[in-house]
Amino acid sequence: MTKTTKSEPSARLEARISPEIKALWQKAADIEGCTLTDFVIASVQAVASKVIEQHQRLTLDLDDSEAFVNALLNPTQPNQALKAAALRYKQVMGDGTHN
Repeated sequence: MTKTTKSEPSARLEARISPEIKALWQKAADIEGCTLTDFVIASVQAVASKVIEQHQRLTLDLDDSEAFVNALLNPTQPNQALKAAALRYKQVMGDGTHN
């Protein structure tokens, strides 16, 4: 579990939980060898990061997949700037064959 340091800014968060839940969390914290506060902070941080990542990935994957399929179905022709860049790349890197 990640521990906070005294030099970090802090904000207070309070929550009312049942004694059973607190005992469960305390047992888990004891097993991890950290304080209840550190355990709760690290656990919430991990879940929050995972939720945000999953949401962003789902949104990006959907948008990206639609753009990809659209590009496959409706390809655009390379413009002069892209053709010139490809030619420069081939001149610098070679034609891609290895003798």
